[in-house]
Amino acid sequence: MLANIRIFDAAKVRCCALVVSLALSAFSATPLFSQSTVPQPPNSPRQQTQTGVPHPPDPPKPQAGTGDQPTTTFKVNVKLVNVFTTVTDSGGAPVSSLKEDDFQVFEDDKPQKIAVFHRESELPLSIVVAIDTSLSTRGDQKLELESARRFAHTILRPIDGLSLFQFSEIVDQLTPFTADLRTIDRAINRVHSGAATALYDTLYLGSDALLDRRGRKVMVVITDGGDTVSKTNYQEAVREAQQAEVILYSIIIVPIENSAGRDIGGEHALIQLSRDTGGKYFYASGLEQLDAAFRQISDELRTQYLIAYYPSARVSDSDYRRIEIKVNPATKDYAAPSELVVRHRTGYYTMPAK
Repeated sequence: MLANIRIFDAAKVRCCALVVSLALSAFSATPLFSQSTVPQPPNSPRQQTQTGVPHPPDPPKPQAGTGDQPTTTFKVNVKLVNVFTTVTDSGGAPVSSLKEDDFQVFEDDKPQKIAVFHRESELPLSIVVAIDTSLSTRGDQKLELESARRFAHTILRPIDGLSLFQFSEIVDQLTPFTADLRTIDRAINRVHSGAATALYDTLYLGSDALLDRRGRKVMVVITDGGDTVSKTNYQEAVREAQQAEVILYSIIIVPIENSAGRDIGGEHALIQLSRDTGGKYFYASGLEQLDAAFRQISDELRTQYLIAYYPSARVSDSDYRRIEIKVNPATKDYAAPSELVVRHRTGYYTMPAK
């Protein structure tokens, strides 16, 4: 009997030792701190361990009725479509004197009733500034950083937020969205050169960072237009930008002496995406042109119109809706309305990307 008790006690000791050993092993394999990184674009090997594109939380479910009284639920499409619109004259100067009646809104060629209208919107700005640090831009990098620094100091208000990205063969988010200029300055000082260029990954990840932000969402990309190593393709980058309602401004760095090595395909992609999102593209070959581009971006962001509407009944099976905003040719608020240029995003998706 005594021998059986000893055998049982010895088994208990070995079992406890095994549990302790496993616990210590698991603890040593788990880091004490985790570091957040920029999410990976589609088709990246690391993407397999992460969730898909984030979405705003689902609205709360209706509460059950009280007592014996039945509860009736109505399903109504209340999606308000926001369209930030820029109007410029024939010389490219922003026009901020127009009123609600001066605009006409169409979705898939059908007139829409304007539900919300604001001039010179005071809504918060969320800005991603993405700087190409690949080898092909190394000679201009110092000028680009100083120009971006001046832009941040000029445009940001306490209600705004700016996030600095650098991209070469990888994409780094150097600072989260912040209005603290000292934090932004320190991030700019940490920018360093890389080798290749992941442009489409940057467009995708910058849009993803803006997806759940409130107010106006803007991305400013400074690059020579090349793309050599992206895991994301152009179509994926376009869809993510449209889904996040991003306004893209592209500052394309052009070699000063000659055009050798320019990626014309990348330039055309940036130009098209800037147009489709209601933004603009600029060419720059020096500090003066960089500063001029940033000044124009600042002026436009201060003189935008917010035009919003509830879409009327839809008959198309497509999940993409085309938007067109025009200035009423009969307006009395501008002498030559036919000369005005209206820029806005060209459409939106009713379903998230799969």
